[in-house]
Amino acid sequence: MNMKGKTAIVTGGGRDIGRACVMRLAEAGANVVINYHSSSEGADSAVSEIEAAGGKAIAMQGDMTNQADVDALVAKTVETFGSIDSLIHVTGGLVARKTTEESTLEHWNTVMSLNLTSLFMTVKACTPHMGEGSSIVTFASQAGRDGGGPGATAYAASKGAVMTYTRGLAKELGPKIRVNSLCPGMIDTDFHNIFTKDEVRQHVANITPLKREGTSEEVANLTVFLASDEASFMTGNNVDINGGISFS
Repeated sequence: MNMKGKTAIVTGGGRDIGRACVMRLAEAGANVVINYHSSSEGADSAVSEIEAAGGKAIAMQGDMTNQADVDALVAKTVETFGSIDSLIHVTGGLVARKTTEESTLEHWNTVMSLNLTSLFMTVKACTPHMGEGSSIVTFASQAGRDGGGPGATAYAASKGAVMTYTRGLAKELGPKIRVNSLCPGMIDTDFHNIFTKDEVRQHVANITPLKREGTSEEVANLTVFLASDEASFMTGNNVDINGGISFS
């Protein structure tokens, strides 16, 4: 995959899947702009590694649910590299496992803002600076297809909305900009370290055809493919990467 000379923004790029995307983009030759919320160590170390290998990268703290931070990230990217060729929106999360009965409107709005509204704001800010042949990669989830696990209805609903928004954007922004989404299953990240019990993870791995969890690097490989010209006839797709636990 060749991203040489192109500039990519990765939101949520300081850890796990986001950081793996950052490193894979840099290996493919891209200039990388790393947004992080609290993972400064991962973002800063990524910049150091990329620069040591002869690449170009900058890191910038920001809350992608805050319009001013989104605008500042885009402005810094354009100021530094001139344009935006790819947006990889990894920002998102479960926040907490709550049933509908347990949830409050505040919790619902927080989850929607983190997973969906942040995507809307970032896309709206980036697209004026994106030229012909640019790409957007969003992050949905297997939960967007199957409703998620216990206490994940708000998260699943937000990721289902990301899938639909991806399809709509593909129609709206084509042919100038391609838009695709990933639907990861059980990936070995802090998301599951925090929110999923070990016995549940082991059970899911055991019933998955490939008999294991996925890795951030495997997700990053697919992400960069979708962002690159190698996927030039793909848009509006929600691509599963789940080891075969669910087919669509």
